[in-house]
Amino acid sequence: MSKTIELGVQGMTCASCVGRVERGLGKVEGVQRASVNLATERATVTYDPEQTGPQALIARVKDVGYEPVVGEIELGVQGMTCASCVSRVERALKKVDGVLDASVNLATERATVRYLPSSVSAGQLKAAVKGAGYEVLEAQAGRDRTDLEREAREQEIHGLRRAVTFSAVFALPLALLAMVPMLVPAVNDWLMSTFGHGVMTTLNWVMLALAVPVQFGPGMRFYRLGWKALRNRSPDMNSLVMIGTSAAFFYSLVVTLAPQVFPEGTAHVYYEAAAVVITLILLGKYFEAIAKGRSSEAMKKLLSLQAKTARVVRGGQELELPTDEVLIGDLISVRPGEKVPVDGEVTLGNSFVDESMITGEPIPVAKQAGAAVVGGTINQNGAFQFRATKIGADTALAQIIKLVESAQGSKPPIQGLADRVVSVFVPIVIGIAALTFLIWMVVGGSTALSFALVTTVAVLIIACPCAMGLATPTSIMVGTGKAAELGVLFRNGAALEGLQGANVVAVDKTGTLTKGKPDLTDLVTAPGFDRTEVLKLVAAAEEQSEHPIARAIVDAAKREGMAILPLEGFEAVPGYGLEARVEGRLVQVGADRYMQRLGLSVDNFAAQAERLGDEGKSPLYAAIDGQLAAVIAVADPIKEGSPEAVKALHRQGLRVAMITGDNARTANAIARQLGIDEVLAEVLPGGKSDAVKELQGKGQKVAFVGDGINDAPALAQADVGLAIGTGTDVAVETADVILMSGDLRGVPNAYALSRATLRNIKLNLFWAFAYNIVLIPVAAGVLYPAFGWLLSPVLAAAAMGFSSVFVLSNALRLRSFRPPVRPDPVPTRAGTATPARA
Repeated sequence: MSKTIELGVQGMTCASCVGRVERGLGKVEGVQRASVNLATERATVTYDPEQTGPQALIARVKDVGYEPVVGEIELGVQGMTCASCVSRVERALKKVDGVLDASVNLATERATVRYLPSSVSAGQLKAAVKGAGYEVLEAQAGRDRTDLEREAREQEIHGLRRAVTFSAVFALPLALLAMVPMLVPAVNDWLMSTFGHGVMTTLNWVMLALAVPVQFGPGMRFYRLGWKALRNRSPDMNSLVMIGTSAAFFYSLVVTLAPQVFPEGTAHVYYEAAAVVITLILLGKYFEAIAKGRSSEAMKKLLSLQAKTARVVRGGQELELPTDEVLIGDLISVRPGEKVPVDGEVTLGNSFVDESMITGEPIPVAKQAGAAVVGGTINQNGAFQFRATKIGADTALAQIIKLVESAQGSKPPIQGLADRVVSVFVPIVIGIAALTFLIWMVVGGSTALSFALVTTVAVLIIACPCAMGLATPTSIMVGTGKAAELGVLFRNGAALEGLQGANVVAVDKTGTLTKGKPDLTDLVTAPGFDRTEVLKLVAAAEEQSEHPIARAIVDAAKREGMAILPLEGFEAVPGYGLEARVEGRLVQVGADRYMQRLGLSVDNFAAQAERLGDEGKSPLYAAIDGQLAAVIAVADPIKEGSPEAVKALHRQGLRVAMITGDNARTANAIARQLGIDEVLAEVLPGGKSDAVKELQGKGQKVAFVGDGINDAPALAQADVGLAIGTGTDVAVETADVILMSGDLRGVPNAYALSRATLRNIKLNLFWAFAYNIVLIPVAAGVLYPAFGWLLSPVLAAAAMGFSSVFVLSNALRLRSFRPPVRPDPVPTRAGTATPARA
């Protein structure tokens, strides 16, 4: 059977474009017909779904040079309880024609759907979720997503609390009636002597009256959701509870109504098992809902940073407007203690701003005219005005929130194992339960039916896959949220998992290990020459050059309060240096080979030149009026946190490699200062990705750290790319991890958090799988022949609830993660972000 979908196509301008797109789509195997409309910019494609699909069609549109229109939507999904629910919602969404991909996260209760807007609407996606048996959280006017999700979570918790309380009111006396006579023989004897054998019939009717409100009150949720799951041929936790409690309840109902059909002494009721199981499972869900709310605490903090209003200056008046009404270019006034509403540049006034939730650094940063401010940060004790430069989804905070949400909703590779197991787990459990029932019916003797019922119900209840579904997403959710608090952004769960597997950290030198801006570090004069005079003349000669070394010399002279003298003549000597006349004096600056060309010996400076080279500095020479006047050293200073970061990486068992374009001697000198293990020097700007390949060729998994701008190829080539950014530079497309503070000390912190999160996930998965592997056979009664032990359905329900709560509680431990490196505060300058206190 063929399908027809519509694709939005952008970039077409004429009939030739139409023809190209039609021919391109027509060549895709399985496409029967393709028709493109230039006016509507849509392609209508009929195809065989067994041979091709929307992804292939989109790829072909891109191949022929046009841009397919793809939408993405996030839906809040309520009612999911376990990994089977996640699978069912994903399958329901993917079945909708026009849906490219759907990913559902149980911890955040959100579905992320990529779809073709021309073929499917948001309403159809919501209908698919509802058709699968779940509710969709819909936005309402005047209320933001934070409010809606908080209210929905509160309603869920309130509803579960009410259901648990209602169930407990009936289940507790029911359990006492059933258990006390068995556990206290004196009570049983008193009942029999006082009321006779008919007392058991009376008690059965009383217990039935207590069980019905639980079974068909709060217990109806399991019937409603479990039946839909069975009908869709994808049974889940609700199905297991429904089958198990129904078996216990209706068996007991037959015993109560027609006890004569059972052999004498075998007509036992299990009302308390059904009622207490339902109560305990609801109690576990209640604790789970509370823990889930705590797991998103970091996300709530980020969302709460967004200012609701802004004080906009228009027409000479200050107007308090919603932030979504702010326009680029608006002047905004900020008073002491207020949040900065959007990103911008200070135009008037000065203050200190707390940028800790953006960079992780708690020390307030000075702001004055020309300094950048970031929306969501908090003004301290001054007042200022700034001009809005980024609003809405373009602000740094909005991008951070988007990245964190994307990471929290993603599935790391380790999740694949859990997904594969869960896809077959519940059907296997039902099969084991059926086999358990049959075996006990064969070997159970006169009490076979009772034994078969108890063990079957215990198997169904103990095997809930909730813990499996929560094991990975909750840890990813808490881990990425904690990382955001520390100024580290993981683009997705795969990056969080991949970083801990690296064994070599390759670091770009300029701008990463070093400040990226050369400084004049040494100026040693020959006898007869004055340092100040030499610096003044050399700075004047270098004023016309844009070379970084020239700028470093000129900046040094300006810092010392020197006026730059006018040039009377200037000539660059390619490959050697420069020559200039300043106030009638001849000034020549260049490398040692330039001095040799001029016939000047540099031997008098040999000791100083060797020392400078060993320190990783680049020596230059200056000649004035034909005489060697000074040796000058310019170097790119090492960042304050680089030595500590390298030491921390070594403590974590990682090798550190440096990739640089510097000559080998200078590079090795810097490597010695920092304790770097391996140096790849004299690498051309375009060769950094090849350098990463060279390291990978040795069988090493490489994490590359660069500035995220000119290091894009190397970031993409590495197994994990880490971009050293700033508080506002968060949209580095090629990086897997972004360090917003601009501090290399964020690398060992990110690595440590990655390791902690993976350990947390593995422990969760181990618990979830081991719990089922060990307890399902126990529930089935394998220990009864040897020890006489049977697992009560009540204990099975308690254990099942505990497994989910354990997984969530274990994930929440990541909130107390302590980073291995805590940099000391460093002086800040107006308009610059400080290194993160991770």
